[in-house]
Amino acid sequence: MKRILQVSAAALAFAAALSVPASAQRPDARNMTCQQVNDMIASSGAVVLTTGQYTYDRYVADGRFCSFPYSTRPESISTRDGECTVLRCGEPLFRSSHDD
Repeated sequence: MKRILQVSAAALAFAAALSVPASAQRPDARNMTCQQVNDMIASSGAVVLTTGQYTYDRYVADGRFCSFPYSTRPESISTRDGECTVLRCGEPLFRSSHDD
């Protein structure tokens, strides 16, 4: 009986976690200052931020947080105090003929 209660409690906790929308778990850049956004990115290395009602993206502190062959690209996002330049991973600007 004790085992059934443990499994039931775990299933209930899992179901409760699923009922929270993903956007509620992501920091919203629009409600933060540019300094807060940059501090969060710097302290975590990489952060997924909500940037609009239906948009979000992953922003990074530097190229170490990008998978090969991606590199950092500056991008401007809206914050509470205006536009803020952050980095995100993107396609390389140039590809050599040896990449194919």
